[in-house]
Amino acid sequence: MKMVVNDSTLAFYGEFIKLYEDNKNVEVDKGTLNLNGKNVTSYTIKQDYFFMMGDNRNNSLDSRYWGFVPKDHIVGKALFIWFSIDQDASAMNKVRWNRLFNIIR
Repeated sequence: MKMVVNDSTLAFYGEFIKLYEDNKNVEVDKGTLNLNGKNVTSYTIKQDYFFMMGDNRNNSLDSRYWGFVPKDHIVGKALFIWFSIDQDASAMNKVRWNRLFNIIR
């Protein structure tokens, strides 16, 4: 992805560029991006980033808390659905029995 460097894009992507994009001598300050001492007005993201959701969607420290995860930091893959409930269903029908232990494709 190629992006224009400004206040709003650096507020969102600035930390990724500094920490995970394997750039040397990076400075992010007041809507400007400097790579190796040169002011950059556009930047192309080098790797893929993913949103990771925790197992307790409503109360979890996940990507909503610590941000997107670089592809090279992912070490596993979900294999099957362990448990699934319907929060809007009545007490007797909360568990979605047909989803339990299904393999994720």
